[in-house]
Amino acid sequence: MSRPLRPRAVLSALSVLVLLSACGGSGKEAPGKGTAASDAPAHGDAIIEGSIGDISGFLSAVTTDASSHEAAGYVFNGLVRYDKDLRLEGELAESWDISPDGKKITFRLRKGVTWHDGAPFTSDDVMFTYRRMIDPKTPTAYGEDFKQVKRASAPDPHTFVAEYARPFAPALASWGMHILPKHLLEKHPDISRSPLNKKPVGTGPFRFVEWKTGEKTVFDANPAYFEGKPYISRVVTRVIPDLATMFLELKSGGLDLMNLTPLQYTRQTETAEFRKSFNRFRYLSSGYTYLGFRLSHPFFKDSKVRQAIAHAVNKKEVIEGVFFGLGQEATGPYKPGTWPYNPNVKRYPHDPSKAKELLAEAGWKEKDGDGVLKKDGRRFEFTVLTNAGNENRAKTAAIIQQNLSAVGIKMEIRTVEWAAFINEFVKKRKFDALILGWNITPDPDQYDVWHSSKTGPDELNHIGYANAEVDRLLEEGRRTFDTGKRKKAYFRIQEILAEEQPIVFLCYPDSLPAVHKRFRGIVPAPAGISYNFIQWYVPKGEQKYTTFRQ
Repeated sequence: MSRPLRPRAVLSALSVLVLLSACGGSGKEAPGKGTAASDAPAHGDAIIEGSIGDISGFLSAVTTDASSHEAAGYVFNGLVRYDKDLRLEGELAESWDISPDGKKITFRLRKGVTWHDGAPFTSDDVMFTYRRMIDPKTPTAYGEDFKQVKRASAPDPHTFVAEYARPFAPALASWGMHILPKHLLEKHPDISRSPLNKKPVGTGPFRFVEWKTGEKTVFDANPAYFEGKPYISRVVTRVIPDLATMFLELKSGGLDLMNLTPLQYTRQTETAEFRKSFNRFRYLSSGYTYLGFRLSHPFFKDSKVRQAIAHAVNKKEVIEGVFFGLGQEATGPYKPGTWPYNPNVKRYPHDPSKAKELLAEAGWKEKDGDGVLKKDGRRFEFTVLTNAGNENRAKTAAIIQQNLSAVGIKMEIRTVEWAAFINEFVKKRKFDALILGWNITPDPDQYDVWHSSKTGPDELNHIGYANAEVDRLLEEGRRTFDTGKRKKAYFRIQEILAEEQPIVFLCYPDSLPAVHKRFRGIVPAPAGISYNFIQWYVPKGEQKYTTFRQ
């Protein structure tokens, strides 16, 4: 399910599954029955959702995939979060003050909040989380934001103060990181190896029940949740690695919610039977699909080669053939319509002749008539990896394979199960190229993705991109609160990325969730549909699941 949970960068298993759906909702609220008593909000029932990828753990500090962050969002809270309009609001923090120079944030924490085991939540937990985020023993991709803190203090149980040496624009948003329970984790130097990464205890709206690896995760509503007990009593996420199978499960009643593929949305959900049972929603997702290169690979070190591939790839064919027009051509790492987005960067129209010209300039030429370019005795052959079960990416790879063949490049396609894809290939940098997706966060700071210092195995610059000017601009963008100055920095970053093409930005796809009609309270907003998930409900007379423990 698409939920605006954390202001973090995460890898997405589905190009239509994102955590932060900053979008203009074109869907409408599920039709209800007025204010009749039979349609009144009621506690009970369960929601069964489908996910193509299993989780890798529940502690979002040490995971980087969307499935894991999604699951963690049921159990944990941050000090802040994004509201329905993508503005920061308090979560575990009731309020805060920011000093006039922007270098000090004083958080006033909610009182009466308890962990799921009954222990009180206090500022000691926030201090513990901060210290673990900057601890070298914590294998986190997100520690950089917290290393900007010069001094942290907890003067009383309900106050936490973060002081910065220099202005840091993403400071407030960074405290959306899930807060960890000190009393349960302080004896574990490496929190990624603690029992809580498999059996979490948080302060969130749902309590962990079970995780069956490769099968499902289960959560029950937290009756003591500080914002009120969620109406839906149980959330089950089923791992179904194939989207066609997932869709069959949706139609047969085995699922209540999934993100549809464009084919399913446009061709397979127009029946009266489907419309009777499900509501569909459509909005531009906060994410993009891309073809990325391991830049240390000898084939991809030359920007002319990457530019040639960008010209060879037919993005319009991908958008029309794979996404059925339900998306927009991607030109960079920011979402169209948002203030950091630069609409005037260099573009690469489909031009095989130009691609061949650039490849020839880079020394790649056809020499023996077999249709494959060669240089220094090597054929231009490589393998692209993507995650299994995602038909959109498989079809995208097939189109790119044809596009590249037309200019003399032979590309093999390999699909790998999501968890293995991330842990065995992406993290270990064992790939030539890959087709994957990034989520786009509301704050434009993408230091962790593009800075040259962030290329370690547990960090997010997995392609190994390094550019001194981009490094400097990333620093400039996060060191001022002046939107005009930040915009100038991010516009220039996009110009450099467009010129160098370290990845080929392919598509900003639409998000296409389908939800069973018995669920009420769904109101699309810029944040998508799930920002108010604890307020979704099923009228008593329509509840389907009633036999589990509540």
